[in-house]
Amino acid sequence: MRIFVTGGAGFIGSQFIRDIIHRFPSAEVINFDKLTYAGNLSNLASVESAPNYRFYRGDICDSEALFEAIPRECDAIVHFAAESHVDRSIHGAREFVLTNVLGTQTLLDAARARKVGRFLHISTDEVGGSMGPDQWLREDSPLDPRSPYAASKAAAEHLVRAAGATFGLDYAITRTSNNYGPFQFPEKLLPLAICNLLDGQTVPVYGDGLQVRDWIHVEDNCRALIEVLLSGRAGQTYHIGGGQPRTNREALGAVLEALNMPETMLTHISDRPGHDRRYAVDFTKTSSELHWAPEISFERGIQRTVRWYAENRDWVNAVRSGHYLNYYREHYGIAPRTEARVA
Repeated sequence: MRIFVTGGAGFIGSQFIRDIIHRFPSAEVINFDKLTYAGNLSNLASVESAPNYRFYRGDICDSEALFEAIPRECDAIVHFAAESHVDRSIHGAREFVLTNVLGTQTLLDAARARKVGRFLHISTDEVGGSMGPDQWLREDSPLDPRSPYAASKAAAEHLVRAAGATFGLDYAITRTSNNYGPFQFPEKLLPLAICNLLDGQTVPVYGDGLQVRDWIHVEDNCRALIEVLLSGRAGQTYHIGGGQPRTNREALGAVLEALNMPETMLTHISDRPGHDRRYAVDFTKTSSELHWAPEISFERGIQRTVRWYAENRDWVNAVRSGHYLNYYREHYGIAPRTEARVA
């Protein structure tokens, strides 16, 4: 099995690569990553010396670089690479359109040219827009993206489906709810909260904090991704979720409890423009077809995640200070396009 992974130095992509290499020692994994601020090769330190792992630095918008890196007889492309932070997309959408839309199309063209066996596209629950109190996003629900990030990911989905209909590309799409766990860049809510609290700082909370999200541990997500890659039906979309939506205040309450800190450590700030009230995915199809279900409860997952950040302060400090970017300057002679910017 030969797998080409885009964005494999990121949070979820690196977990996927570690899991594939540990579960399938004979699989060949090629990691193709641009190394923007969100890509961190130290996330892959445990596998970087593995004989079945290779890394290429490159941009998915660069067709020549893709064609050079994608091997012949490639069994699958797993496409994680994306600009993914909603706040950043609100401040400037151009990079999101370039990477998430143009980049996906460029990768689809390369997949066809290389006759890749399967194209697994990693999407997001945010393409469905804000759900009502009792609503769940289904695979056949209409798309209603409400941020530049979500709109770019919805557009990418359409391009993948078009490649399947027009050219017969074997593809599958996954939409995952909010991930959390080790190695997540501390601009997202939970790692930001954990890192701030470990440093004795307060945690900013948008609006009233009653926005609802369905959290899933990254290990559970990657187990599902592997099942979709290996056994999912061609041309299908599969949802992956934790199954227990909760408000941001409730999620942060679990972090405070794990650290034995008071609610006074939360500071409410003005709400984000167009902030969706609720995301929740129905993953019945994934469970029934692929016999998958989340195994890590939110409470247990938060305890493990808090412990990881507390025990890996060197990683946290390198990310928050931007010192991890020095590796890219030393080894590639470049500075990543987007410098780290952590609230």
